[in-house]
Amino acid sequence: MSMSVFHRSALAEKMAQQVLATGVGVSSSSGLFLAAPRRTGKSTFMREDLRPTLSKAGAVVIYVDLWANKQADPGDLIASAIRDELSKHDGVVKRLSKSAGIDKVNLAGIGISWSHASLGKDVALSAALAALSDEVKAPIALLIDEAQHAITTDAGFAALFALKAARDELNSSAHFGLRIVATGSNRDKLAMLRNSKDQAFFGAPLVAFPPLGKDYVAWFCEGVGLSAQLEVDMVYRLFEQAAFRPELLAAAADHVRFDFALESNMVSEAFVKAVQGQIEMADAQTMRVIDALTPLQSSVLRVMAAKAEKYAPFDEAAMNSYAAVIKKIAPAETLVPDVSNVQQALAALQDKGLVWREKRGVYALEESTTAELLRSSGFLDGL
Repeated sequence: MSMSVFHRSALAEKMAQQVLATGVGVSSSSGLFLAAPRRTGKSTFMREDLRPTLSKAGAVVIYVDLWANKQADPGDLIASAIRDELSKHDGVVKRLSKSAGIDKVNLAGIGISWSHASLGKDVALSAALAALSDEVKAPIALLIDEAQHAITTDAGFAALFALKAARDELNSSAHFGLRIVATGSNRDKLAMLRNSKDQAFFGAPLVAFPPLGKDYVAWFCEGVGLSAQLEVDMVYRLFEQAAFRPELLAAAADHVRFDFALESNMVSEAFVKAVQGQIEMADAQTMRVIDALTPLQSSVLRVMAAKAEKYAPFDEAAMNSYAAVIKKIAPAETLVPDVSNVQQALAALQDKGLVWREKRGVYALEESTTAELLRSSGFLDGL
């Protein structure tokens, strides 16, 4: 199953048509933001379906995954992806070159080293992409996976504003257009890129990325290759319980596949138990981390999950909520929440992969599913 890809061609065609549309009142030229939990198929769709569909429609497509290398600065990853595409077009390099002997170009404040050619004076990102647009005489589509990571660093922030300037320039009548499609695993985090006027993509549409449906489950059941056929409706119900994560179905199938003593008439029952086991295992792993938190760390996480986008970590209401939770879960605890120890708790939650921090100090859950897990486990009762 790992080498097979379920294609969502109809969705890709519909989305590409909207992304490249140029009619009156079309907002996708501002950028399109797609939100869905991690591991539900967004990246596969972006790479395997949307990218080739946009290319087939005539766009030059640049793809970058900001989650692929968590050690690299998001701004550097965006710059590198754009540099790689620019380097494929000799005409662009010639358009930008002003003198020989310079092997470094600065794109809107994001340093990019060029080893394949010598360029002249520094150019803005908008000028570089305009040169690419004019060379290929086609729209450019930049696909950014896990785009919320861009606002965790200064270089990432700079990249987004450079892209806004490039978008405004390329979408003018002088060029052929720039379209930016960004995905994120947490709607609240992704919304930070377009909710306020000081963000680069203020007002761009933010929509829920549709989860894989029954057609995917039918494809899975047809190709999974177990010794007995799985029933589509039954597997779809399990898929819903698994929060539409394909990897849990695949892992369950492997569990059944390698049970060599299993009789064919027991396959369906074994598969149900295996999927439920995968769900419990995934949840248990997160809960082990949560259960090991200090009372203050646990209270901060719970209040953040309950407040969602209204969470303000250091205001009086939050401090009172932390204290109330601590009193409930650890009556003997004498620690009083204050700005200093709450900051330390937030840093610890980041280190444990539970919390994400925007560059300017806005916090959110790393995974949106953590809130659902806390709620279903009773951790948010009373909040």
